[in-house]
Amino acid sequence: MLIFANERYLLLLLLVPLMPVVYAILCSLRRRRIRRFGDEALVRELMPSYSSAKGWVRLVLFDLAFMFFVIGLARPQIGAKLEQRETKGAEIIICLDVSNSMLARDYSPNRLERAKLAISRLSDRLQDDRIGLVIFAGTSFVQLPVTNDYTSAKMFLGSIDTGSVPVQGTAMGDAINTAVRSFSAQSEKSRAIVLITDGENHEDNPVEAARQAAGMGIKVYTIGVGSTRGEPIPKDGELMKDKDGNIVVTRLDEQTLKDVAEAGNGAYVHAGNDEFGLNPIIDDLRKLEAERLNSVVFETFDEQYVPFFVIALVLFVLEMLVGERRSKKRLFE
Repeated sequence: MLIFANERYLLLLLLVPLMPVVYAILCSLRRRRIRRFGDEALVRELMPSYSSAKGWVRLVLFDLAFMFFVIGLARPQIGAKLEQRETKGAEIIICLDVSNSMLARDYSPNRLERAKLAISRLSDRLQDDRIGLVIFAGTSFVQLPVTNDYTSAKMFLGSIDTGSVPVQGTAMGDAINTAVRSFSAQSEKSRAIVLITDGENHEDNPVEAARQAAGMGIKVYTIGVGSTRGEPIPKDGELMKDKDGNIVVTRLDEQTLKDVAEAGNGAYVHAGNDEFGLNPIIDDLRKLEAERLNSVVFETFDEQYVPFFVIALVLFVLEMLVGERRSKKRLFE
């Protein structure tokens, strides 16, 4: 099976049939200009070295060279060869709060975007670990099942905003329960949940959910995002207000997050602007017993762009060697 890694470049192939058409139009316009000087046959006698055939030969060679170059640029690949390998690592599910309070700007540019950046940097540190993503507000759902495809993780992460969960609120307990159900059947020991939120729980009992998770051998870590002094919430260019017209202020509830981490046999970290808190948690997770994760299947493809570039180079050289003047042996008339 032939596939193209950079298939968007194939759009340039639309220029291949267009080049002869444009050249034919230019030749027609040239003949019209020649007729203005007099008889066309007489003008040709005055230009004995000119060869119209060579022009077409050069165009065909250039057109073919361009076609092969574009195909090479699109990186054709054949395969695929299926490989199977065994890895060792932990499974980490991150629960990210996407409620409106995460729009507060006590972090740059806001709490949510700062958290997404930290998760993205975390994926760059992971090797054989698996990562999953649960987003929550008034309810929760799995945004990304556990995977070692960190590129996909970043792609899913980029699409998250406060509108990703239509029900507003902060149901931390529901997020923990959703994460518990999302671990793979292979993982039994090296499992951890990282809860990133401002801790303003309005829906359920996250401490009990963390305690149940710990009873299943799952550690629950919490990262507190925000300031304890409070911060207004911008929304649609204005500050969010309650039904009485008062400005809504969101404050970090550290005590709740500490209680959740303690019940979950994990640790609590207050996120900073420089060190968000994920790195020390990952260092602690490295102490967990790494498990063997079997049946990790991926595909590899053989690159085939080199022959196309070689053919293109040869055709470009031939196009330059043909020249523009009429051959004495009349090979290109």
